[in-house]
Amino acid sequence: MGDSLGDPARAFMTGILLLALLVLVAACANLAGIFAARVADRSRELAVRLAIGSSRWHVLRQVAMEAVVISLAGGILGTLFATALLSVFSRWQPFDQFPIHVTVVPDWRVYGVALLLSLASSILPGLLPARQIWQTDAMQAMKSGGVGAVFRRATLRDILLATQMALCALLLTAALVAFRGMQRSLHAPLGFRPDGVVSAETDLHMAGYTDQSSLVVQKRMLEQASHIPGLTAVGSINDLPLNTGGSGSPVYREGTTDFRSSNTVQVAKYYSISPGYLRAAETRLLRGRDFSWHDDATTTKVALVNATFARVMFGDVLPIGRHFMTGGKSLYEIVGIVEDGKYDSLTESPQAAMFFPLPQSADSDTTVIVRSALPPAEVARALSRTLATVDPDLPFTVRSWPDELGVMYFPARVATVSLGVMGMLAAMLAVTGIFGLATYSISKRWKELGIRVSLGAQRAQLMRSALGRPLAILVTGSAAGLLVGVLASRLLAQIVYQATPRDPLVLCGVLLTMALLGLLATWIPARRVLAVDPAQLLRDE
Repeated sequence: MGDSLGDPARAFMTGILLLALLVLVAACANLAGIFAARVADRSRELAVRLAIGSSRWHVLRQVAMEAVVISLAGGILGTLFATALLSVFSRWQPFDQFPIHVTVVPDWRVYGVALLLSLASSILPGLLPARQIWQTDAMQAMKSGGVGAVFRRATLRDILLATQMALCALLLTAALVAFRGMQRSLHAPLGFRPDGVVSAETDLHMAGYTDQSSLVVQKRMLEQASHIPGLTAVGSINDLPLNTGGSGSPVYREGTTDFRSSNTVQVAKYYSISPGYLRAAETRLLRGRDFSWHDDATTTKVALVNATFARVMFGDVLPIGRHFMTGGKSLYEIVGIVEDGKYDSLTESPQAAMFFPLPQSADSDTTVIVRSALPPAEVARALSRTLATVDPDLPFTVRSWPDELGVMYFPARVATVSLGVMGMLAAMLAVTGIFGLATYSISKRWKELGIRVSLGAQRAQLMRSALGRPLAILVTGSAAGLLVGVLASRLLAQIVYQATPRDPLVLCGVLLTMALLGLLATWIPARRVLAVDPAQLLRDE
């Protein structure tokens, strides 16, 4: 993929892989916290086993085997799910107009790496408490009932959970940035408005017409299409902007006699358009006039240029009435300036473009566009029937202009879905991490909380005491992750067009989401705290 699409594709794939790695690290941090809590709960058992003669290597081997069993089970289930998902993905056809399938057939090496990663992601977190096991004082642990071991491991769990919260906030930032970038992409100024436009594309060469003889047919097509009820504008262009075609031509100053590339002022996209195209495309005419059918082979050659063309060629001087030359040594007079647009891709920088009147630059490639407030499917059927009356031998591809742009929006949509899935996975990990810490903290302090209630402690004091640490970790980790997300703006910009984590809506969205995750994760533990019955607790004791 990277070799065929170049640096943008490589940058995109690198960014996605880095974010996937962050999800894996968050999962490892979650597992490490679970294993640390599990070892803390078993500290007295492990101390007894050490006291009766078990070696520390034997205890570590048991912990490692438990991690291996968990990792193998998870890895096998994940591999089976990935295989089914890839099978569905390979049958997917993203573009109706192109018979393209994204076939993904991983070999044994891919599955091998996946299983190795699943093993590593469980074994390494599972061995994190090894230091505590190795340094355990069996006699002291049995005397203290394991309480000291619990508090020693509290710092490790706190660090792991804070890391997990930071990664979650970072991935949520990336997901929200992707959604905002996608929203901006859908509403970015394109230099035309595709909504409400239906296009009919054909190549007149396929019916035996030449470039010279095609003008009469194109005029008939436009005339017939204009009679369709409900249309507000009709026009044609040789190739739609943001389509798979489009060419550029070198531009020279008036009076140039040496047309070598060193004398080129700029290279501009060029299009052949009919009168009425600007209105149909809703491309704004900033200065000057539009084309008319009187701009034909018997009159002065004229052109419309966009704002970037005018600025590069003439600076701040008004270009109306000025001239330029192309590589074909033709001299053109500028009669109007149109707004800048997107011609090759959504992410391109402003580039020069020039438009020539159809009667002076007839082209066998033509796309008729019609604008209407009627449903696109209804307009498409009427346009197909009408154009078939012009020449039944001409094959037309009729579709709405937004559908034409599906290829251009596809990368942004893929990035948005990918980052959204990663954000959801990170949110799930964050909820389980906070919930696990809060529940574990309450379970270890259940007797203490009951005594405090019996002594007159208020519910708010109990909540602050029981849930203060998990919430403090949530706030600290979220702030760190949000800061890293802001600093990683260049990486996010490689993944999603017009992405910026400095957007106030993104910042507020991350803070609100993390707050809701914290509320969701601590709701059940908080209800347990509020339900403490000291009398029942003392009877149980």
